[in-house]
Amino acid sequence: MFGVIDLPTYLAGLVLIVLLPGPNSLYVLSVAARRGVRAGYTAAAGVWCGDTVLMTLSAAGVASLLKANALLFGIVKYAGAGYLTWLAVGMMRAAWQMWRTRREQAAEEPAPAGAAYERPFRRALVVSLFNPKAILFFVAFFVQFVSESNPLVGFVTLGVLAQVASVLYLSALIFGGSRLAAAFRRRRTLSAGATSAAGALFLGFAVKLSLASV
Repeated sequence: MFGVIDLPTYLAGLVLIVLLPGPNSLYVLSVAARRGVRAGYTAAAGVWCGDTVLMTLSAAGVASLLKANALLFGIVKYAGAGYLTWLAVGMMRAAWQMWRTRREQAAEEPAPAGAAYERPFRRALVVSLFNPKAILFFVAFFVQFVSESNPLVGFVTLGVLAQVASVLYLSALIFGGSRLAAAFRRRRTLSAGATSAAGALFLGFAVKLSLASV
């Protein structure tokens, strides 16, 4: 049906995969909590564009190439791990600055270093392209449900379903994150702790990606 094999199994797997925490969702939540709903959706747009690129590459056969070529897959995963590590270090530095200024009034506090130049869309796009969860999803899971009799329709159907699930999930995170923003502005210690935790999670994602295999 619609070029898809075993649609119920795909939907069940999709829901589980989308709900699993990953660098994409964590970054969108972080942006929404720090900068509000509009910036959160800007970051989310980067995620959706990145996922579309991965879906297109999967449809073009790049997923099969990565699965068959250990060297190429290694280059991709270590480049992604390096980028996630760089983001984690940036978060840790921002958390340290917030911790040092925690006793100052929110209206007088400077923004974390680099906040004005963050560019949520671009950063989320790169995070999405190197997201270990997304890479493994499109390499090892996504392509299994495409019917050989009608692959184009199958890829489009699976892609649309994946994006709908992502829109719903990230929207919930954005509005939840925006509600955290007020608490973060009032309590710099809480904000520093949350940013530190996000940095630690990004380091974990980097390690996970570096150990990933197809």
